[in-house]
Amino acid sequence: MTQRRLAVWGDPIAHSKSPRLHAAAYEALGLDWEYTRLQVDQASFSGALGALDDSWRGLSLTMPLKEQAHRAARTHDRYADLTGAVNTLLLTDGIRGFNTDVGGIVDALGEHALLGIGSVRILGAGATAASALVACVEGGSRSIEVRARRPERAAELVAIGRRLGVEVSSSPFDADAVDVGLTVATLPGGTALDDATSARLSASGGVLFDVAYSPWPSALASTWRDGRAVSGEGMLLRQAVRQVRIFLHGDQSVPLPSEDAVVAAMRAALQ
Repeated sequence: MTQRRLAVWGDPIAHSKSPRLHAAAYEALGLDWEYTRLQVDQASFSGALGALDDSWRGLSLTMPLKEQAHRAARTHDRYADLTGAVNTLLLTDGIRGFNTDVGGIVDALGEHALLGIGSVRILGAGATAASALVACVEGGSRSIEVRARRPERAAELVAIGRRLGVEVSSSPFDADAVDVGLTVATLPGGTALDDATSARLSASGGVLFDVAYSPWPSALASTWRDGRAVSGEGMLLRQAVRQVRIFLHGDQSVPLPSEDAVVAAMRAALQ
């Protein structure tokens, strides 16, 4: 049976634009592949994965399933190994885990000339924050501060920084702030910080790159000083391009045939 079925899983999932992006890519590539969405929570993930038949090619995973997907994968690419998070499962030869969020963030930051900023602040300490940390280091950052409601959750990010040879510190959202050139917000969509905290982070945070994209502006972006905020839609697009590469080639570094045209079709699908 041809493995042509794909989907994005998460909870919630109704807001996801991934089906539009992937459908546009496969149409541009001339592939008769089906890409759907399904609400899957943490409790039902293992059962849902085990129920897939041989018609399934792969899965995209979003919150809160990235750590579980990492545990389910038999092999991991470098970014999945570093972050402990998998957002892409390839099912054509066992269960192979990949992280395209890291490369998606690097690509999106590059499009906005935001690579190479030495000091960065990351808001949040979950799976996407780990990907943001690795992406910033890949882009040339050497001093990274993590802000979280519970700073102890940032211990894994501090450990990742140690593996990569960069300084990572952690503190609560309302701690005194030192100026940074870039803030990467990885908070769940709709998260709103209190006015005083938002003002303090904005005043010292440089440009805001918010992984949130729907609705836009996010609660945080709407309060950012001088409106210097970038939506996460570019990350969404770029990590999806890398997922399509994996589903086609098994390698996110191998470009697609006529990739510029495929990316243009995917970008148009977001409008």
